[in-house]
Amino acid sequence: NAVILVVAVGIIIAESIDKLFHPVSVDGSAIAWTAGVGVVINELTAWLFMKDKDKDLNVKGAYLHMAADALVSVGVVASGIIITYTGWSIVSQYDVIVSCTASSLPIIGLGIAVVIIVSTWGLLHDSLRLSLDGVPVGIDAQKIQQLIMEQPGVENCHHLHIWALSTTETALTAHIVIDNITQLEEVKQHIKEALEEAGIHHATLEFEDERTTCCKECCED
Repeated sequence: NAVILVVAVGIIIAESIDKLFHPVSVDGSAIAWTAGVGVVINELTAWLFMKDKDKDLNVKGAYLHMAADALVSVGVVASGIIITYTGWSIVSQYDVIVSCTASSLPIIGLGIAVVIIVSTWGLLHDSLRLSLDGVPVGIDAQKIQQLIMEQPGVENCHHLHIWALSTTETALTAHIVIDNITQLEEVKQHIKEALEEAGIHHATLEFEDERTTCCKECCED
């Protein structure tokens, strides 16, 4: 969705610039009514996705796509109304008026392109981060490490890795150094409950004590 929107923006910009230098006469009433139907349909669809757009990257992509389509349609409606109701249809002034009214379409098109780029950049960034197994947006690895170390019985935490399994699920692996290996199950339960509250539901934990840790330097620090 992000790539398609970026490509669409490129086409809008190219066409808008071309129309600035080569304006054409258009039927303002026809394009306004047609685009008006598009506004209703796209806004309704975007509204259906709105409540879950911050929970799922796929939903966010669909929402932005529909919102962008609705925005383009609004711009076209505005252009159609301007062209229809300016009253610039006097025959003796036709060439000048057509140039002025037709230029409203590319100007609005360029404005819409800027808005779409701004709203789409975050989607492109988040989806690229997801594909590269980066730490999901909204999760701070240092805070998660500190959260683990605050649990009872935990001495240290190292080899921490966090990545997204999907647009809604996050995974974590870590080595946990505990002060009493006999309390392993209890400590593990506390850690997993804390991680679930932080939005991480898939945790793979390896437990160590100070004598068997693979990272003695960490424990010494």
